[in-house]
Amino acid sequence: MNSLAYSDDSVLFGTSILPATNHRLQYAVAARHHDNSEAENVLWEARAEDPSCLPVYFALYKFYANSNKLERAERAARLALAESSRQAGVCTDWKKLSRDPQRKKLYASEAGLFYLFSLKALAFIKLRRQHWDEASDVLRHLAKLDPEDRSGGSVVIGMAESVGAMGLEYEPS
Repeated sequence: MNSLAYSDDSVLFGTSILPATNHRLQYAVAARHHDNSEAENVLWEARAEDPSCLPVYFALYKFYANSNKLERAERAARLALAESSRQAGVCTDWKKLSRDPQRKKLYASEAGLFYLFSLKALAFIKLRRQHWDEASDVLRHLAKLDPEDRSGGSVVIGMAESVGAMGLEYEPS
């Protein structure tokens, strides 16, 4: 990282993040205003340094979504799903997981909740890419996996309905 100073307005990425990883994420947030390539590189360095740190994945998919690099945002969201499912001890495949009794484990841990948030992010990215059927499919499974709507998936369902991408009320089965 170069000597680019970052703002005192730090972003809270969680309490269980290593100080060095947090520093990289803070730097990337500040760098994105001046040098997107530098910010992107620092985010991937943070992932290489601490691949189990879930906030790194959040920062990656948010960075790419905000940069309108939606294919990369989707890749980052899928990496987030893989890592969070590993940590939560559940199946990565949301289609299988929505039929599996293990889905109840998602509310039991930070990693499980992060899985739900990342699934919501994937659906949002699919909507932005105008992949209506895929977004609808992800959202249908999210509704089953998150019957209490802790991820806020109902908001993305509302967005999907507003663009005619699906006709699904948030009625998990």
